[in-house]
Amino acid sequence: QVQLVESGGGLVQAGGSLRLSCAASGSIGSINAMGWYRQAPGKQRELVAVITSGGSTNYQDSLKGRFTISRDNAKNTVYLQMNSLRTEDTAVYYCNARITTMNHMDLPVWGQGTLVTVSS
Repeated sequence: QVQLVESGGGLVQAGGSLRLSCAASGSIGSINAMGWYRQAPGKQRELVAVITSGGSTNYQDSLKGRFTISRDNAKNTVYLQMNSLRTEDTAVYYCNARITTMNHMDLPVWGQGTLVTVSS
């Protein structure tokens, strides 16, 4: 069994910063791409950013320059640094990872989500 646990969400004023973390645990053989998605009230879930095991990144175009994704492979953890936050960044942020388990199963895994609220 594999799980992702997110942390770091909360309430922040517009213009502020937050750093989200997501740690993978369980029967992990290897972790391929890891990423962050978000879902605002009444909207579909959307990609925020992804990072490969080799460190290549891809961002939603509108978030480039404000959000930075990184990962620590030794800790099986992915981070999302969010700066200059805006009220429209308010959403539940979900971590996602493509994990190959110790018994060679290839699984997409989602975290439970962490709420980010940006106040004006």
